[in-house]
Amino acid sequence: MDDEVQQPEYEVGTGVLCVFGRQLKLFRERAGMDRAKLGSLTGYSASTIASFEQGRRIPPPKFIDRADEELDAGGVLSASKEEVARAQYPAFFRDAARLEAEAVELHVYANQAVPGLLQTEEYARAIFMMMRPPMDDELIEQRVCARLARQEVLSSRDAPLASFVIDEAVLRRPIGGRSVLRGQLEHILLMRERRNIEIQVMPLDREENAGMAGPFTLIETKEGRRIAYAEVQNVSRLQTERERVRALEAKYGIIRAQALTPRESLAYVEKLLGEP
Repeated sequence: MDDEVQQPEYEVGTGVLCVFGRQLKLFRERAGMDRAKLGSLTGYSASTIASFEQGRRIPPPKFIDRADEELDAGGVLSASKEEVARAQYPAFFRDAARLEAEAVELHVYANQAVPGLLQTEEYARAIFMMMRPPMDDELIEQRVCARLARQEVLSSRDAPLASFVIDEAVLRRPIGGRSVLRGQLEHILLMRERRNIEIQVMPLDREENAGMAGPFTLIETKEGRRIAYAEVQNVSRLQTERERVRALEAKYGIIRAQALTPRESLAYVEKLLGEP
């Protein structure tokens, strides 16, 4: 059976963030501290502490641990850390983000934009700034930070084996401008140097491309679960039914065979960087 992701939104100002904010305020007041004092102890301004308490900003994990210690909260605040961190992501992506962080293998086909795990900060910000309806500046920065945080999975001690096939059109599309695209291409070359990462390019002149139905990600967890994730227009779907996942695994194998080899792809990205 397929699992369609339709979770309640934990956006800024609602849900878990407001609950955490109320707890933070109660522990602060119990400790006899004003916001300025807690801010000085944790490295934040009084206005930022107010935003945390009102559920208007997402507190980072380091702040939560420090506040728990300074307010003698006995681990109550720290216990919310994982759930608060999930609020960084839009609701439709939260389950996929959790599985991605636990993966031993990740395989991604991209034909619309550079995969989030490979994006530079500037490229990611340009992507979010193009969203319609427009996002406000604070939400854009929140999404950018969350996307960069996701990338830590590729450099962690237990980093998954990861492969990416990226359509050439993606690598030619100047999202954010030529300088942003150039920085993104250079970043792809740097990521390719990691031994756990393979990157391939699907050239535009290929007469056959098994990936015309759109982008998708294959995830294998430490427990041996194999899951497929696809997203279109902010509607996502996690597929766990073995027959459907197997079909996408077969499709990905064909896509990799149709693309340039990793060595050829490296040379191709270098060629794109050399173009005016």
